[in-house]
Amino acid sequence: MPHWVTASTSDSPALRYAGATASLRPVDPVPVPPACGLLPQARKVLAVIARPGQESANLGALLYAFRRAGASLALLSVTRGEASPLNSTLECLETRRPWELQVAAALLGVSSVSVADYPDGGLDRRPLAELTELVRREIRRQAPDLLLVVDPVADCLDDAVVARAVRCAARLARVPVMARAEPGTHGGQPVDLGADPAVARAVQRSAAAAHASQSEARPEVERRLALLNDLETIRWLVPAPRRA
Repeated sequence: MPHWVTASTSDSPALRYAGATASLRPVDPVPVPPACGLLPQARKVLAVIARPGQESANLGALLYAFRRAGASLALLSVTRGEASPLNSTLECLETRRPWELQVAAALLGVSSVSVADYPDGGLDRRPLAELTELVRREIRRQAPDLLLVVDPVADCLDDAVVARAVRCAARLARVPVMARAEPGTHGGQPVDLGADPAVARAVQRSAAAAHASQSEARPEVERRLALLNDLETIRWLVPAPRRA
């Protein structure tokens, strides 16, 4: 059974044809930006991440936007993030990174933070049923009406395992799962960050900066956030049940 650290803190085709004398000749499609949607409504959002730092660099703007819209926020990190190759401090990452997570979560408005100590970088070697039960317990404890994860990518096994465990737990609990995805992701939908997108990004940057042990990664985080502007991209991993 994994060890837990639990704490509470206070209160993102149209085709064009060129004229020709004999016939119409198709040319390259003109890119049409997808319509921007609204942030889904939620009473309580439970974010599940593989490691500390993702709540800020990946989910920070969305979490803040949900909080501004009136939702309460809870967070579960499956690992302590101890496998990171970066460490700008002299402290042990196994203890440092969960503390940084608490600081970042407070900035984002997260009211409940739980950290399990499954092995960072080794979630694919743990039984899926065990990780699913971990998420199910947190769903029962928090009673969310929306789960939020980082969209899994091919080069990160831990993210893929977490997303799979969350999907399994969510289907059993009948709770929808939304993933924060990169722009251009197949099946992704852009959403705006509400009335104060600049504030959402500023808070996200502040939360990311709370992870001082990972300061070497900040320039890349800042570069990526600058490209996102006022939008985030979401993808539904488990859609909300249709109302009768």
